[in-house]
Amino acid sequence: MANVQYYDVILKPVITEKTMELMADKKYTFLIHTEATKSQVKEAVEKMFAGTKVKNVNTMNLDGKTKRRGTTYGKTAKTKKAIVQLTEDSAEIEIFQGL
Repeated sequence: MANVQYYDVILKPVITEKTMELMADKKYTFLIHTEATKSQVKEAVEKMFAGTKVKNVNTMNLDGKTKRRGTTYGKTAKTKKAIVQLTEDSAEIEIFQGL
């Protein structure tokens, strides 16, 4: 496995209607490094966002989509997604405020 540091784990937040509804329950969704583990995601969230305490982390491996250009077929890159649930006394994550 690659040497993944905490600042390399979280790539970007996922902003959709479904993830916005989950934010009411203090669940935040991120695209993460494909080789990151749940414990690395928990460490990264707690270090990057001050005052947050992670209760639970769920991860999903997503295969690349099949794309076609003319008669040639290919696949997009694989991705990994994490849903991070914070504890009740945890601070909110600021990047999602005002959306």
